[in-house]
Amino acid sequence: MLILGEVPVTNYQIIVSRSETRPQAKLYGFSIRETIPVFPFPLQSEDIEPIVDLQSLLHGMYNRARYYLAIDYNKEPVPPLKSEDAVWSDTLLRKQGLRNN
Repeated sequence: MLILGEVPVTNYQIIVSRSETRPQAKLYGFSIRETIPVFPFPLQSEDIEPIVDLQSLLHGMYNRARYYLAIDYNKEPVPPLKSEDAVWSDTLLRKQGLRNN
């Protein structure tokens, strides 16, 4: 693949490649502290590309499945987060009332 633009140094990445422009691709990077970027989802070249908002989809699934009732947020995640991300996560969970110790 030939990534168009800058290649971000991030924890998570989404790569999108349209068949008519391969091997070129667009890379969307983000970290645990950032919102997942929205991106166009390539279909047939004549089709209108829908915009995918994974953040909203994941939030909706989390809420509908009521994962907040099944996950013990007082436990550290596996695998563990980097120290600065762990502090950020702890603060966020406490503000949301999901962690109390």
